[in-house]
Amino acid sequence: MSDWYSIDLSAVDTPALIVNKDKVKHNIAAAISHAGGLDRLRPHVKTHKSLEVAKMQVASGIVKFKCATIPEAEMLGMARASDVLIAYQPQGPKIGRVLGLIEAYPDTNYSVLIDNESSAKSINEVFKKTERICTFYIDVNNGHNRTGIKTADVPGLVSYCINLPNVQLAGLHCYDGHIRMASLEDRVSNSTSAFEEVIQLKNKLESMYAIQLNMVAGGSPSFSVHAAHHHVECSPGTFIFWDQRYGENYKEQPFKKAAVVATRVISKIDAHTYCLDLGHKSIASEFPFPRLKFITDHELKQTGHSEEHLIVTCEDPDVLEIGELLLGYPYHICPTVALYDHFQVVEEGAVIGQWKVTARDRKITI
Repeated sequence: MSDWYSIDLSAVDTPALIVNKDKVKHNIAAAISHAGGLDRLRPHVKTHKSLEVAKMQVASGIVKFKCATIPEAEMLGMARASDVLIAYQPQGPKIGRVLGLIEAYPDTNYSVLIDNESSAKSINEVFKKTERICTFYIDVNNGHNRTGIKTADVPGLVSYCINLPNVQLAGLHCYDGHIRMASLEDRVSNSTSAFEEVIQLKNKLESMYAIQLNMVAGGSPSFSVHAAHHHVECSPGTFIFWDQRYGENYKEQPFKKAAVVATRVISKIDAHTYCLDLGHKSIASEFPFPRLKFITDHELKQTGHSEEHLIVTCEDPDVLEIGELLLGYPYHICPTVALYDHFQVVEEGAVIGQWKVTARDRKITI
């Protein structure tokens, strides 16, 4: 049976998220090594959203980070990170909030994404009022088609932005989230092929403008590819806790599953059917079943899910008891973490307390 069951969790109310601090330490060290050193790593914090975990990363020597929200960016300022890329193009009031971050955390260098002239103009106008400079990366779309500008249109955007006095180009950002096949060979082939045009673009811009551009690329699925084949800052996020889906698909990556959800049997419908207290509000449910991989010798099939309940069945009769505690690895840890305001922390085989999911809130102070 898993080492998770050697921990006394009888006092943990469910549903609960439980994180093993020792395994998080392992994953931080493994990410630095897998990236090829601290200079090659800019981890995303959207998975853990925790000030305590961010402090662990900073203590390990990581100073560059990526995030998606203003609260995540503020959390990193609180953790004394020195370089934070908000990998999200700010619109409306968020531009002013980015300015607020820069003013509140002067020891942290913040930057944002831009992929069009209108946004560049809006950001420039807000920052001009205080005579501050907004550092930005151009968000390059090389096939993911969620955000970003096509490579052919980037030179025109650079030309426009260079004439704006209150924005300053730092580099290029490229998230290839569409390249996520399980085969490492296929990921290497697809990622290197898709990334070639981005490399050529970077070289062209550096030659045209006599500048040096930084490059931030990839996420967890393409981490192994960029770390081995491209001179970029890699920005994986899921590695910090890892999960069942990535553990099954990306076996070459050296991470341990550091987080589980805990649930209890609250009702027994019949000899084969049970109801658990693990609803949509407690585990990510955007994917088809299964939502989690139970750490058990029983073959439990997930058949129904609602706000507060998860229905499971087993071919063998009477394998679970009312009140029994079950543990499982989520298939998608990132949105699962965001469902909890805190998680229980385990170290050296014992529960040592709980840590707040700091950036789960829409606002901390800014």
